[in-house]
Amino acid sequence: MFDSLLSHLMLIGAVGIGSQWLAWRFRLPAIVVMSVAGLLIGPILGFMNPEEDFGDLFQPIISMAVAIILFEGSLNLDFREIRGLGKSVYRIITLGAFIAWILGSLTAFYIAGLSWAVSFVIGGLFIVTGPTVILPMLRQAKLKPRPAAILKWEGIVVDPFGALLAVFAFEIIQFLTVETITIEVLLLFLLASVFAVIVGWGCGLGIGWMFKHGYVPEFLKSPIVFAVVIACFTLADEVMHETGLLAVTAMGMTLANMHIASLSDMRHFKENISILLISGIFIMLTASLERETLMQIFTPNILAYVALMLFIVRPLSIWLSTFNTELSMKEKALIGWIAPRGIVALTVAGYFANVLAEAGYPGASIVTPLTFGLVFATVLAHGFTIGPMAKKLGLSMDGKPGVIIVGGSRFSTELAKVFKQLKVPVMITDSSFEHLFTARSASIPYYRGEILSEQTEYYLDMTPYEHLIAATDRDSYNSLVCTTFVPEIGRNDLFQLSWHDPEKDHPDDLVQRIGGRVLFKKGETFEELNRKLDKGYVLRKTKLSKIFTFEQYKKERNGHSLLLFVLKQSGKIEFFTAEINNIKPEPGDTVVSLGPPSHERKD
Repeated sequence: MFDSLLSHLMLIGAVGIGSQWLAWRFRLPAIVVMSVAGLLIGPILGFMNPEEDFGDLFQPIISMAVAIILFEGSLNLDFREIRGLGKSVYRIITLGAFIAWILGSLTAFYIAGLSWAVSFVIGGLFIVTGPTVILPMLRQAKLKPRPAAILKWEGIVVDPFGALLAVFAFEIIQFLTVETITIEVLLLFLLASVFAVIVGWGCGLGIGWMFKHGYVPEFLKSPIVFAVVIACFTLADEVMHETGLLAVTAMGMTLANMHIASLSDMRHFKENISILLISGIFIMLTASLERETLMQIFTPNILAYVALMLFIVRPLSIWLSTFNTELSMKEKALIGWIAPRGIVALTVAGYFANVLAEAGYPGASIVTPLTFGLVFATVLAHGFTIGPMAKKLGLSMDGKPGVIIVGGSRFSTELAKVFKQLKVPVMITDSSFEHLFTARSASIPYYRGEILSEQTEYYLDMTPYEHLIAATDRDSYNSLVCTTFVPEIGRNDLFQLSWHDPEKDHPDDLVQRIGGRVLFKKGETFEELNRKLDKGYVLRKTKLSKIFTFEQYKKERNGHSLLLFVLKQSGKIEFFTAEINNIKPEPGDTVVSLGPPSHERKD
């Protein structure tokens, strides 16, 4: 049925993106769903074997995809993000990685039964916790900023170093056991690594300089960056295998810390490409697994090795490396547990399995099942436990989805007070300290600063907030804020106050194409809502029941109240908008409205 290469590409894309959607829809770890899907269409049902189907193209496709994924991840490595965490991050990616290498190598030798040579190569490789698996987990778990930043930095920075450490260990073993390998070979490896960093740094500086001085038009920026990433990776990798990953990481970090405005626009596009690549590559790798290899994973020595790596090696390396740092015991416990292995471990292990076998080292034959066993175990264990464990330790943004209100005013403060009473996380932001006066007086959480500034993302944690309301007195600014946050929040959860003259100055098709959804109903502008409050209107919250239904509620209000939103029993917030006013609240839901004092009732 799926005999052509085109049909295989179609199947990989459909299964990969379908797995991502299922994971989102049912709140499952995306990596787990993709792993199961790849195994189903590969070794279990036998629909395809991408490694055989793609032939010589298989490895280059995987390598290029990993390079782009790693570059996209390193674009987020701004040093401003780890202010106050530098000591922990530095310790984990240096001392922690070294301890994990030694302990992992000893475990591979004594438990898995590998030779010393193979053990030290694989031990170096398995220090990685790549962005292909850790970033999707962080998106779903909604960790607090400190543990999330450390796990992200470790995953992205250690990824290329794990591959390089495996290469270095192999060169050391060759130097000690093969007479033809001299000290010059080791020096060549070190020089190649330095060369890769210089190439990446140079490419990053060059691209950044061109962007800053306007030598690249907007429509060519993303294509040029992708072309340079591939060139950077290929150039370094041709000099020494696996140094290409180091080059693209250096390039991404260089660009991230140049603070170029246009990069933030491209970042969203590259994130989408990265998700597509992660989906496809994970399906390709798991579908290429042989049934014999799959069964070999369940041998006692491999299971024992995987268990020790999860419960002893990882926690011990984190606790030892972060001793006397700013991390709390709970943060160390979480970070010491979460270490999923992903695409880099799979691809580099496949390369070394062949190289070590050709060199005649004992134990090379079980490198592939050992790697798949560790990848599957960590993906399953950490994917399903990161959320519950973070909540148990108080390290996740738990509770109801929050609301961030842009624009300080009396109406914003009154609305925020209701959210606070309903135990919904809320924050008001404004660049004017004067506009925040009522919020400060009412003890509402606030942030003084420009929400559109690049600096804001380093000082304001947006993780708890799933809804944004642009509620300033400027229509154009409200639309700009909503349009800017579409990639992070999604258009369905972005709202703004009504246009001042929607029929005359801003046709409906324009409103639908830019900005957020218009709150409440047309005509309820910034001035109108605040004018009602000045006239004595109040915000009320009413909990419905089987006796007092929504129909009775509307009949009692007799159209005098403006319906604002409904807080469902599940914690979900549904706003009444100009387009959607047919929300059907159920018993147990809370309806919030704005109405005159004369229609107040005791709830």
